[in-house]
Amino acid sequence: MVLVASTMRELGSQAPDFRLPDPEGLIISRDDFKDAPALLVMFMCNHCPYVKHVQKKLTSLVREFQALGVAVVGINSNDTQAHPDDSPDMMRQEIRDIGYTFPYLFDESQEVAKTFGAACTPDFFLFDRDRRLVYRGQLDDSRPGNNLPVTGNDLRAAVEAVLAGQPVPTEQKPSAGCNIKWKPGNAPAYFNE
Repeated sequence: MVLVASTMRELGSQAPDFRLPDPEGLIISRDDFKDAPALLVMFMCNHCPYVKHVQKKLTSLVREFQALGVAVVGINSNDTQAHPDDSPDMMRQEIRDIGYTFPYLFDESQEVAKTFGAACTPDFFLFDRDRRLVYRGQLDDSRPGNNLPVTGNDLRAAVEAVLAGQPVPTEQKPSAGCNIKWKPGNAPAYFNE
């Protein structure tokens, strides 16, 4: 298990477009959420121990955000040939088992991950009403094995600031987790194995 950090995409950048299927084949796009006051895009997968570590808290936190009108999507960009636990069939099972209330999308080509500059799972990107990036960073300071509680405090503070019309502090800690599992020959320039 190699720890990889977020690329820390430039704040203020426009939310990349995406059109991706969920495990049932329903196509979801960025513009499906155009009326939401904020959009949270999370790169994640089924098998990553860093995702599993925060899953329960993240699921409840997302429900809170959705109740406030925040649009949330999860995107799995992993190579499913090398990691069959992340296949759409297994994503469907994960949605049921964990109780995800957000669209969980499959980025088979891995192009959406590259466009976002996603590097790890989990990797969080929060966009304001104008779909400008205001937060890219960690959920909180907890990691598997460091004995810190999973609180979601960093992400929660960013979402609350956006919803209150306040600036999100620009000093942000990168998320950290397993690297996105790139297909052979498909890793972006920013990926250092």
